Amino acid sequence: MTLTRTGRRWLLGALAVSAVLASGCAPPVDPEKLPGVYLNEETDGRIALDSDGTFSATHITMDGTPDDPADFSGTWDFVENEHSSDFVYLSVEDGGLGMVAGVQLYAEEEGEVYFRTDPDAPPSLVLTRTTAS
Repeated sequence: MTLTRTGRRWLLGALAVSAVLASGCAPPVDPEKLPGVYLNEETDGRIALDSDGTFSATHITMDGTPDDPADFSGTWDFVENEHSSDFVYLSVEDGGLGMVAGVQLYAEEEGEVYFRTDPDAPPSLVLTRTTAS
């Protein structure tokens, strides 16, 4: 099989686009737009990211199951990661999650944040921004 010059260009272009899509590049998140209240109606999970860098989380099960929900609070920081997805690092205070000092909360779409307990699996708990405060 012989490719014409146009055929080779099309193939190379298609491969380049596929590589970009497969790399998992997500649109950048504006950290200034992150503060707000996020809810998961199915589990009643709630996370409030305050503009002063503090957060509170109630009825959160990071694996998405209703078993053993946790309430915790602390501070949050937006982390830009050039090698994978940007995320919000939740520094947990006062042993709210036992021995866990912090967790990653991902924000790839405006209006949604989520936990991912397995990097090869879909998000385990998705919370959607609400107008309530």
